Amino acid sequence: MIRRAHQRASAIFNRHFAGSGLSPVQFATLVKVRDEGRVSQNLLGRLVNIDPATIMGIIQRLSDRQLIRRLPDPTDRRRTLLSITSTGLKLVEDIQAAGHAVTAETLEPLDPDEQRLFLSLLAKLQ
Repeated sequence: MIRRAHQRASAIFNRHFAGSGLSPVQFATLVKVRDEGRVSQNLLGRLVNIDPATIMGIIQRLSDRQLIRRLPDPTDRRRTLLSITSTGLKLVEDIQAAGHAVTAETLEPLDPDEQRLFLSLLAKLQ
């Protein structure tokens, strides 16, 4: 049932985000970079709950599209920080409403109390 719910959510996401060229994980990552301002790759992976090898690829794809940039960490020369570019910020601003629509449409079969309960139960699985 979880797989079927995921398929439903993915289909809804793909319909709303077809023109963006972003996967659900790329969208979540881009939003998190925006929210954090500047963030290390390691912390970003933890914040979006993605393993280090996978987050590297996501960061590379977002960087290739010039949606995020790498910056030297002024306090630690071994570390690189990530921040959103103006292009990335505009993209997030343009499609953020679609993200909310995906959530609303995915949860639409549930009444408001069921939605709150469902989201709280999902949070326990993280």
